[in-house]
Amino acid sequence: MIARAASQAHSPAAPVQVRDPPEPPGTWRAARVVFGRELAAYFDTRIALVYGTAFIVLANLVFMNDFFLAGVADMSGWFERLPLLAAVFLPAVTMRLWAEERRHGTLEVLLSLPVRPSGPVIGKFLAGLALYGFFLAGSLPIVAMIAWLGDPDWGRIAAAYTGAVLLGVFCLAAGQFLSALTPDQIVAFVAGAVLLILLVVVGDARVAAILDGLAPALMVGTVLREVVSPLPPYESFTQGMLALSGLIYFLGTGTVLLASTVAVLERHRT
Repeated sequence: MIARAASQAHSPAAPVQVRDPPEPPGTWRAARVVFGRELAAYFDTRIALVYGTAFIVLANLVFMNDFFLAGVADMSGWFERLPLLAAVFLPAVTMRLWAEERRHGTLEVLLSLPVRPSGPVIGKFLAGLALYGFFLAGSLPIVAMIAWLGDPDWGRIAAAYTGAVLLGVFCLAAGQFLSALTPDQIVAFVAGAVLLILLVVVGDARVAAILDGLAPALMVGTVLREVVSPLPPYESFTQGMLALSGLIYFLGTGTVLLASTVAVLERHRT
């Protein structure tokens, strides 16, 4: 027994297995977690109910007034007013996304975790888009009413709703980017609303003509309308056209704005 114990004492120790540190959660896993948290926060704080009610009531009342005056069974008037409504309401949805995190000091905690910033950015964006879908769903009674009163162009309505969703993608991405730049929610809201309203206004052909008249050589109004403003691409959808250029504009600008938000957070992280 003594010999066996001695042999065991002199035998080489078993190699110790060192486990690799756990990998940080994937982008989509983190996005799902943040999406659920943010969407629940919208309803827990009654933001969804307050903003949704105000948006739906204002949009539908204005449309119903014009609808009974015109007596035409289509939703053109509703979609015509949507860009300005989105320019005001959606910055109110996004203003707290990162500004509140910075003000309460939770942004540093979030960025110190083994989570890639792209995950929370996508999660917050999708939560805002889901809430915007709730806003748009408030117009479905109008669709039912028009179907009962007349024979609407369903293809045009479907294209218009597609344009409405893409417009929301642009506005929410822009609002989230501005929210990441400041710790003040009010500043984020005002900056987002002013920027989006200006982009919508310069997309109007009449405003573009006025700006062109001020500087005919530069054609500033035409450039702003055809290159910068989201209004012309959106209007192509409301006219029933699923234009590839419109898809490229909204998805491209939305992706660039979300990537810019990630870059801002990465810089804050370092």
